[in-house]
Amino acid sequence: MNRNLKVISIMMFTQLFASLLLFALPFLFLTIIRRTSKSQKSASSPSNIPKSYPIIGSYFAIKSNQENRVQWTTEILQSSLSATFTLHNLFGSRQIFTANPANVQHMLKTHFFNYHKGPFSRGILFDFLGHGIFNVNGESWKFQRQVSSHEFNTKSLRKFVQTVVDTELHDRLIPMLSDAVVDKSVLDLQDILQRFAFDNVCKIAFGFDPACLLPSLPSAQFAEAFEDATDMTSERFRAFLSIAWKIKRFFNVGSEKRLHTAVTQVRDFARKIVREKKQELADNSSLESVNLLSRFLTSGHTDENFATDIVISFILAGRDTTSAALTWFFWLLHKNPEVEKEILKEIKGKSGMPVFEEVKDMVYTHAALCECMRLYPPVPLDSKTAVDDDILPDGTVVKKGTVVTYHPYAMGRMEKIWGSDWAEFKPERWLQRDEAGKWIFVGRDPYTYPVFQAGPRLFLGKEMAFLQMKRVVSGVLRQFKVVPAVEDGFQPSLVVYIITPYFIVLTLQLFFSNFFRDKVLNN
Repeated sequence: MNRNLKVISIMMFTQLFASLLLFALPFLFLTIIRRTSKSQKSASSPSNIPKSYPIIGSYFAIKSNQENRVQWTTEILQSSLSATFTLHNLFGSRQIFTANPANVQHMLKTHFFNYHKGPFSRGILFDFLGHGIFNVNGESWKFQRQVSSHEFNTKSLRKFVQTVVDTELHDRLIPMLSDAVVDKSVLDLQDILQRFAFDNVCKIAFGFDPACLLPSLPSAQFAEAFEDATDMTSERFRAFLSIAWKIKRFFNVGSEKRLHTAVTQVRDFARKIVREKKQELADNSSLESVNLLSRFLTSGHTDENFATDIVISFILAGRDTTSAALTWFFWLLHKNPEVEKEILKEIKGKSGMPVFEEVKDMVYTHAALCECMRLYPPVPLDSKTAVDDDILPDGTVVKKGTVVTYHPYAMGRMEKIWGSDWAEFKPERWLQRDEAGKWIFVGRDPYTYPVFQAGPRLFLGKEMAFLQMKRVVSGVLRQFKVVPAVEDGFQPSLVVYIITPYFIVLTLQLFFSNFFRDKVLNN
């Protein structure tokens, strides 16, 4: 009997203690939060760095700024003395953001070996990109880089790119814009430029023309599947916990079902093209290899998975970058008519030149494009994961497994780098006059301006991107004046995806330019 009473007493005491503990926990947690807040307020860190609490980190600040993450982190970096800060996530994980050129050089060049594509991002991207060049490290990356670098540096590929871009420009883009002027219709220029870029990159990558830029603006199955695969992969990055999308993938439901369908369509179509190209080359060994896929296959890299992964990676890289940059470019020209005037003057002076010579000599236009991408980089931020413990040049401690994000969007807005006039669209900051008074382009080092990455992973398609953009600018402005179809005071909205560039939501009206009227219409 006494024994039972003792047991009951112990149980009652345990329950009472547990109840008191549960009652006290919220007060204990609040006390910790207050003390943490006080210590953070007294620190020398910028006041806009979000407060971090035990277990949850800065979850509430991160959640409330989820739709404005790029601008939010930019403002914190602008107020940081070292242009670096640490964001605390759930369960003690940390992410370091930096807009410090010394740190960027440290990550992308001098300690390149220590900053890899981490397991988190590689796991998210694997279903879509497989073992493609943008989703691997080490020897696999090095091998693909060597193979790709060799092909990108050939004159024949550059000539092929020029031909593809010029054909798409004169046979599709210019006639479509002319029809819009005659019909007085309004166009979604970003959609038009995305279609233009997708046609180009597919023809360059594997010799396939999806014909997205036909007058009827058709829905191409491959293009739509690629768009879905990109969007749904971005959804994974936005998931609160990675286990959420993994559960959906296991049961094949929701966004993961849609992703599976899209990726299957993309990869099946790409493999079909690979097989057809292999057969075509086998049947005719003397066939000229002009597109990237043919070049990879004829150089002995015939594995279907390898060819599929690398081609999909290059399509992803070239699909949206130029279209996003060009749409921002035309918006900025509208807001800065004096810059448009200088570009038109340059275009008039290049009339009749061969394509390559014209593009090479468009120094002011090149500077204007660089200035546009300073303010609106196609890829606003990029992340790497530390393989081992490290210390950045500014003294920031990096633990093994920490995600470190360098921030091109913020770097383009740093007064320390660009001066007090950083907010101005000013191509002249990239130029200087020679003795004869001609403009000379003066580039910035890639760690100050990492729009095309830097170091060993420097974007291979950089020169081709500039070729395409300058040809579009020349071809469009030679004949048209692009005017946003919006009210005065309108500011374009931004849509940010994780694995694709900034998008500008903007519709535009086109008119024949005075230069075109004077030269053509009055003859």
